[in-house]
Amino acid sequence: MAEMYNTEETKGQIMRIGNRKVKEIVVKKRRLVEVPYTATLADTMNTLVANRVVAVPVAAPPGHWIGAGGSMIMEADKQTGAVRKHYIGMVTMLDILAHIAGDESVNGSDGVNDVDHKLSVPVSSIIGHCLEGLSLWTLNPNTNILDCMEVFSKGIHRAMVPLDSHMENISGVELVESASSYRMLTQMDVVKFLKTHAQEELQGIISRTVRSARAVTDTVFAVSSQTRAIDAIKCLRTTALQAVPLVEAFDLPNEAQHQLVDGYGRKLVGTFSATDLRGCPVSLMQSWLPLNVMEFTSRVYENPPYGAPDLVNSPRMLVTCYAGSPLSEVIDKVVTQHVHRVWVVDDSGLLRGLVSLTDVIRAVRTALLSES
Repeated sequence: MAEMYNTEETKGQIMRIGNRKVKEIVVKKRRLVEVPYTATLADTMNTLVANRVVAVPVAAPPGHWIGAGGSMIMEADKQTGAVRKHYIGMVTMLDILAHIAGDESVNGSDGVNDVDHKLSVPVSSIIGHCLEGLSLWTLNPNTNILDCMEVFSKGIHRAMVPLDSHMENISGVELVESASSYRMLTQMDVVKFLKTHAQEELQGIISRTVRSARAVTDTVFAVSSQTRAIDAIKCLRTTALQAVPLVEAFDLPNEAQHQLVDGYGRKLVGTFSATDLRGCPVSLMQSWLPLNVMEFTSRVYENPPYGAPDLVNSPRMLVTCYAGSPLSEVIDKVVTQHVHRVWVVDDSGLLRGLVSLTDVIRAVRTALLSES
């Protein structure tokens, strides 16, 4: 296999994959899901649930707002070019979590007893509370896959792609764009593309272990399985993490049960993710948030009308790998299980790191460049 991989023909195949355009990925995706700036957080959550997405751009009338990061991303009439709306930012589930878990509260509570009030505010009022909410980018449809991977390997999770961009000679991310329609391109879309279209060409790369491909992040912050959901949300907000592993940490003092802990070497028992909140009915959120994270996730997964269908039947599902697992196995797991990270464990189930989508994309891109 190594001999075949080193031929000029195989190298050419690899670079042909890298030179394919992002428009090939987004052309079959559905129209952009968005919310108006006047939508409440409850409305926004309902939109996220109904469309099974974890982030939506916020649209406002043109000329009244400064876009996130100074962006000027507009939707314009295809015939006349007249601007119809201005995308002013991206709201993610973590933004909503951060707002719910905020220290300020209506009645002096810890954030649990005023959930209804916090979800009644307009979505425009929370844009930028988390770093990702300020990351509003467009990615030119003619950008090649290799350049797109460079963007996503730096931690940008998603970008809006204009299908009828007027900036033909631009490659990469932009803060200024005007188009009649957009699609959302995510890290997951890129990994799915690689899995579907490049298995054979990339075999020499994805057959490497995650450790040898340098795809493992060793430092892993975690929360105890006994931590309350509201406190776990605060931990996510503080560190801008999208998810944390749940570990056995019975040796910790009570005050540490409300904080992030070093998860390395601890027994992995679950995952708490910002997307879990999608499965929590707004009407029950106030009563569910004081539960510990294990109880909270169980309630979410037992609530099919609200939870993600592929997770409903697996309330204790752990998506894991070993440091010696091939990169191809991790790619298969993130795509088939639709997760954004795979926990690295040892033979005893103790946590040894994680492989995120960012790690996967960075490792594959680095290898592509080194072998070209």
